Amino acid sequence: MAPRRPIEPNEDGTYRLDLREEERALIAAIAPDLRGLLADDPNDEMLARLFPTARPDDSEAEAEFQGMVRDELVTKRLSRLDMVAELAEATVLDQEQLAAWMGAVNDIRLVLGTRLGVTEDDEFDEADEDDPESVARSAYWYLGWLLEHLVEASTSEL
Repeated sequence: MAPRRPIEPNEDGTYRLDLREEERALIAAIAPDLRGLLADDPNDEMLARLFPTARPDDSEAEAEFQGMVRDELVTKRLSRLDMVAELAEATVLDQEQLAAWMGAVNDIRLVLGTRLGVTEDDEFDEADEDDPESVARSAYWYLGWLLEHLVEASTSEL
């Protein structure tokens, strides 16, 4: 049996999105949560991976850089999250919508990874049901899987 592919390119340049009901529910629930965090406090430490330091050696230059780009980055991320929340039930995406999904899923995953303290050394092969974060870790793993398929579909034409 071939592994399930949640997104496939169509011949007309659109993409067929084939998510299960529980997957759509997860996206529909998490996207507004991140949107709220970004809108309420874009400087929250949980968002650190969304705004990496460009000039760690020069705090003045870093502050200037963040002052120039941060508002635009927040606005772009909010827009993507809005689009994904609106399209949680969609079965077809155009290229712009696919790009929004990729960006939003990546952002959600980065923030969730920060919350969970995920490092490159972490492995998620088996869920530990005694872990109070097992649901969040499963969501993190799922979002990585979904992101991989979104990126793969977006590069299918290359």
